Amino acid sequence: MHILYAPNDAGASEWITALTAAVPEATVSVWDPEGPSVGADVAVVWGPPKNLFTREPGLKVVFTRGAGVDSVLALPDQSASVRIIRLEDAGMGVQMAEYVVHELVHASRAFGKLAVAQAEREWLNLPATERRDWPVGVLGLGQLGTRVAQVVASLGYPVAGWSRSPREVDGVECFSGQASLNAFLARTRVLVNVLPLTPETENILCRDTLSRLWPDAYLINVARGHHLVDQDLLDLLDAGYLAGASLDAFRVEPLPIDHPFWTHPKIRITPHNAAMTLRDESIVQIADKLAALARGETVGGTVDRQRGY
Repeated sequence: MHILYAPNDAGASEWITALTAAVPEATVSVWDPEGPSVGADVAVVWGPPKNLFTREPGLKVVFTRGAGVDSVLALPDQSASVRIIRLEDAGMGVQMAEYVVHELVHASRAFGKLAVAQAEREWLNLPATERRDWPVGVLGLGQLGTRVAQVVASLGYPVAGWSRSPREVDGVECFSGQASLNAFLARTRVLVNVLPLTPETENILCRDTLSRLWPDAYLINVARGHHLVDQDLLDLLDAGYLAGASLDAFRVEPLPIDHPFWTHPKIRITPHNAAMTLRDESIVQIADKLAALARGETVGGTVDRQRGY
């Protein structure tokens, strides 16, 4: 077995060392942008090179170093027989929940106003937050979305979740299918997007959907930048319909320095780090899944190409 690690980034040597220790029967190498094929049959990727499958036509299994798989599915020259496997949680669930809770509480308890008051040396007393006035809706109830919904619900906020197919989550009102999307949006004040990026979900955060939320609604996008129509968000913020947004993912990353999101007073920005892959947890998953595949077993996280996740 030959495992190829791509990209060749600052942490590549640590990944190579750890993968070699976890899968001792394999040869492990790092992607060389100028190099020849290494005859890899397994790849571990994040932001994969566009010529990955062109150079390595023998690939049989590709692991994505994260929850998203859209960048791999978009690569040219790949065989439909290639098995694409996403990491399941790998330490990301708790981080994602922490991030969402942080941004939700910042909005619902008006900590932004308190920061302004501090800068102006004003002792500002605000009324207590009534959680019933801040119903949260989680778009996407995969592993990460379910964890987010459960944690937020445990804090006493009314929580609903929406998914393409029916799900059941304790303490969460569940909606499913396109026919229920508008009803889900209509009961939501804080919309949290944790959807996978597919042709069906691209641009889902647009004027039509966002304007169906409660007035003074708040958006938290921890999924993909291509879910959001940037100008629609700006227009709704400027019109006063939306109260604010916390954005962790963008159409172009890093976010261009002249993008209006940087300076908009109602937008909070983080550099796509709401949930970061933890190396040790990821490598244990990869090693276990490779061993299961070798035994002919079904493994979790295998991507359905038709659904896009």
